[in-house]
Amino acid sequence: MAQATENLTAADSTIFGQLSKFDHEQMVFCNDNATGLKAIICIHNTVLGPGLGGTRFYNYANETDAITDVLRLARGMSFKSSIAGLNLGGAKAVIMGDPNKLKSEAFFRKFGRFIENLNGKYITAEDVGTTIKDMEYIKMETDSVVGLSENRGGGGDPSPVTAFGVYMGMKASAKETWGSDSLSGKRIAVQGIGKVGEHLVSYLTKEGAKVYIADVNQESLARVSKEHKAEIVAKDSIYGLDVDIFAPCAMGAVLNTENINQLKVSIICGAANNQLADEVTHGQLISSKNINYAPDFLVNSGGIINVYSELVGYNREIAYAQTENIYQQTLEIYRKAKEDKTTTHQAALTIAQKRIHDYAKVKSTY
Repeated sequence: MAQATENLTAADSTIFGQLSKFDHEQMVFCNDNATGLKAIICIHNTVLGPGLGGTRFYNYANETDAITDVLRLARGMSFKSSIAGLNLGGAKAVIMGDPNKLKSEAFFRKFGRFIENLNGKYITAEDVGTTIKDMEYIKMETDSVVGLSENRGGGGDPSPVTAFGVYMGMKASAKETWGSDSLSGKRIAVQGIGKVGEHLVSYLTKEGAKVYIADVNQESLARVSKEHKAEIVAKDSIYGLDVDIFAPCAMGAVLNTENINQLKVSIICGAANNQLADEVTHGQLISSKNINYAPDFLVNSGGIINVYSELVGYNREIAYAQTENIYQQTLEIYRKAKEDKTTTHQAALTIAQKRIHDYAKVKSTY
């Protein structure tokens, strides 16, 4: 995984320093020797509502990487929910370890107990390394969980909806770049073909795009290549491909100075969270190269739109209709970035932060 790094000064190299840097509210460490559970729950902001964000199960190299990742992910969820117009705050959880070795009913039920102790302030869902079945084990101990199967009253796998939102953002970016939102004949590199990436490849190839794929999982590469007629490329060479669009759909912080300078694309639009290793430096570098960047927390918000609807009464048609709005929102971000003479990431961040700031005023009286 790419290092999810922030440029921390000596003053904010402590955990409290990192929490204070971006106004995170709370971090909870969960340990259970009996099941082997080692998890971190991070709540960034609950002005708009309880913090909702999935649980990522990943074999981090060390605790520092896990803490940095959960801090970035939780903050991103605040802006994702805000810009999508949802009454939710931002939070995330990470579980440290190998999911292939540690998963069990007792493991996730114990994690569910830790979530329950937060009294509804954090609502979890699936993410990288976790599944609907895992969420159903958590559900045995707490109601603060979404992303359940349809026969349990949930919306099922949110990945298709997430991919649809990225697809809408990509079409809007094409409209902004070339005057037409058609992706037919466009060359598109998709980095990461997990649950969301594969659905995105399906959308793209059905429209007639030429798709290149890269992933660490060779079995998945072979299957997706065969099913969708996508061309496999080495994971280290995907940045230098002569293509029109680059779609990061794996882990975060993948866009840094080195690989941005390798890109030959006109658009960056993908499903990965926190794609910019440094929001300011790399947002500006992308802009200086005249690449249209679709902010990740906007275009990948279809998943949280889908699971949020479970809280208010699930309707898949409504979830897709709300996700389709990402098309117009993406065009609005490009317009605002030009108007404000800033990067698209900063334009989207400004809109998301304003909604949180404005609602804080509403809540200032009992």
